[in-house]
Amino acid sequence: ADKLFHQEGRKVFKDVCPMAVEHISEHLQRHDLSSTQVSRWWLHQANINMNTFITRKLLDRQPSPEEAPIVLDTFANAASAGSIIAFHLHHQDLQSGDVGLLCSFGAGYSIGSLVLRKK
Repeated sequence: ADKLFHQEGRKVFKDVCPMAVEHISEHLQRHDLSSTQVSRWWLHQANINMNTFITRKLLDRQPSPEEAPIVLDTFANAASAGSIIAFHLHHQDLQSGDVGLLCSFGAGYSIGSLVLRKK
């Protein structure tokens, strides 16, 4: 019984989504960027509702599938690797100077992100 792991999905959603929005906003600010300057959002692919919530909060609108690609339908929840898979499959069409943001979440509510600019 002491080896059981219980995850409270709704609680994680309510906790992590606002944390991710704050983390990403602060990361963009450190690079003098606004969310409207980001052409592509490669987010953690755990839950489509998390991705939609986060990008909608950052953009103040629903993102297009091109702006925030989802790979859950093909790869399911690939944990933190999902954002890398989304990047791998959805970066070729970016133009020189375009900015993208890659963000994943991890155990203990850890969040990491990268700001990328195409040469």
